[in-house]
Amino acid sequence: MQIQQKTKSVQKIDLSNLSHAITASQNYLLSLQHPDGYWWAELESNITLTAETVLLYKIWNTDTTRPLHKVETYLRRQQNEQGGWELFYGDGGEISTSVEAYMALRLLGVPKDDPALIRARKFILSQGGISKTRIFTKFHLALIGCYDWRGIPSIPPWIMLFPNNFFFNIYEMSSWARESTVPLLIVFDKQPIFEIDPSFTLDELYSEGIENVEYNLPRNHNWSDLFLGLDKVFKWTRKHNLVPFHQKSLQAAEKWVLNHQQETGDWGGIMPPMVNSLIAFKVLNYHVADPCVQRGFEAIDRFSIEEEDSYRVQACVSPVWDTAWALRSLVESGLKPDHQALVKGGQWLLNKQVLDYGDWAIKNKQGKPGGWAFEFTNRFYPDLDDSGVVVMALNGIKLPDENRKQAAINRCVEWMATMQCKPGGWAAFDIDNDQNWINEIPYGDLKAMIDPNTADVTARVLEMLGSCDLKIDGKRVQKALTYLEKEQEADGSWFGRWGVNYIYGTSGVLSALAVIATDTHKPQMEKAVNWLLGCQNTDGGWGETCWSYNDPSLKGTGVSTASQTAWALIGLLDAGEALGTFAKDAIKRGIDYLLSTQTLEGTWEEKEFTGTGFPCHFYIRYYLYCHYFPLMALGRYQKLLSNM
Repeated sequence: MQIQQKTKSVQKIDLSNLSHAITASQNYLLSLQHPDGYWWAELESNITLTAETVLLYKIWNTDTTRPLHKVETYLRRQQNEQGGWELFYGDGGEISTSVEAYMALRLLGVPKDDPALIRARKFILSQGGISKTRIFTKFHLALIGCYDWRGIPSIPPWIMLFPNNFFFNIYEMSSWARESTVPLLIVFDKQPIFEIDPSFTLDELYSEGIENVEYNLPRNHNWSDLFLGLDKVFKWTRKHNLVPFHQKSLQAAEKWVLNHQQETGDWGGIMPPMVNSLIAFKVLNYHVADPCVQRGFEAIDRFSIEEEDSYRVQACVSPVWDTAWALRSLVESGLKPDHQALVKGGQWLLNKQVLDYGDWAIKNKQGKPGGWAFEFTNRFYPDLDDSGVVVMALNGIKLPDENRKQAAINRCVEWMATMQCKPGGWAAFDIDNDQNWINEIPYGDLKAMIDPNTADVTARVLEMLGSCDLKIDGKRVQKALTYLEKEQEADGSWFGRWGVNYIYGTSGVLSALAVIATDTHKPQMEKAVNWLLGCQNTDGGWGETCWSYNDPSLKGTGVSTASQTAWALIGLLDAGEALGTFAKDAIKRGIDYLLSTQTLEGTWEEKEFTGTGFPCHFYIRYYLYCHYFPLMALGRYQKLLSNM
């Protein structure tokens, strides 16, 4: 083991500077609290959702009801030097993202000889043109006649009628895929082409020439090519009006969409199902004044950010997530547990507990509702990650009604226990949602059709149990620990499904093992610590590029960021406390990095995307990640020094 360092290195930290940095960070975070008690900051992704929102309003002929002209400014600012638009900061540009940006600018009336579009066209053609884009980009183009429906995979509507105990049904898809797919059963069946103003083609974006386009689904040259044959059968039955249970299937899909629209107007708390459902309503000839349509558009308004000269749309909103982490970081950095701001935030969280049976109950017949979701309202989809963080946040503060708090925690933990998957871990939203073959269907080219258990979510649940001294069946805990053992990489790291990437996963598992399995998992912890030490940057920080999802050889490498440095420090500090020996020099260098990069306002700047939606395909920049995680790391370090 190589984690022991000289103690004197730690003592060189200027304690007054550390205290000042923590106070400044706390004050900055407290200044962001909403009067109702919650924290909520922007969740930035790529430009596609904004582009698709422009398309949606054009399809409905409601584009003049929103300040969409400001989208043009936003898109122009997001274009990079190479002429494209990026999936994540610094990736150099991505073809599908760039095609959708180009489409949106054309929808906004920008002529194709505009210098920005000339540069974009050059980049897009260099990447292979429209024919090389993802299925969903082609789908959006098909809606306005810029791509042929022949090249879009079929989704037979009769899958709506499969019983819930059938080997495949809509509940075998991940929650986000399910919410997005059901309305598309209607749209893909009707294959609409909407007239838009101004009308245009995108023939100039086909690198092979529009006359040479082959509208064939790509082959993988493995067993999954069987789906291509099935797709031809599905297309043939549709062409000849032989789709079984056709109208009954479409009616079932429409009913499901209506039943899953929340009182806030959205579906699943994320944008893709909102766009798809509103397109489905248009296909079904709903009137623009229909209450369901209006509520849907109002939900998009709440996801939109309008500034003086720009307009953009978030993929999701994260108030529960942000609030729970803000509370944890403030408590762990020394704020008194009964501080007024913490009490207000805790009471807000209590009122957000989900007490309705959601989609998770289809496969989980034992659990009673009690979790928390990510958004302001999401009664169908509470998740294990949010629930674990909320429980830890509530456990760390003192509320006027402690009995109510404890009852809410107990109810949540009981629900979480029943959500354990067969392999031993926990997934984000569902239980045993792990039929990997579903990712191979042509429609699922983002490889995100399922929601299997993951190391990072499993670690969150175990950290919650250990740090809050909560009890569930010991066999469940042992099964989860065995799962984490199997998931550890040969070099000691763990994969991060919901954060970038191995630094996130490794830190989370270390924090979990430190509070629940110190005696039994020291070798695994020591190996993980050594991996983290091995990828520390020369400036003292840690960073990891999103490209590590595409190429594991890049794991743990990238420019230093505040959030990823904080994750590494939290993992090292927790492991050090559990093992009784700290990597003190590395920790000090990491703390120095955070202290030296803190802004005068008391926060940190971070352009990199360190949150993950779909590995390799969708990334997120949480605006508060670069604040509450560093604050938590500084707070834990201060506690370490005070105990020495």
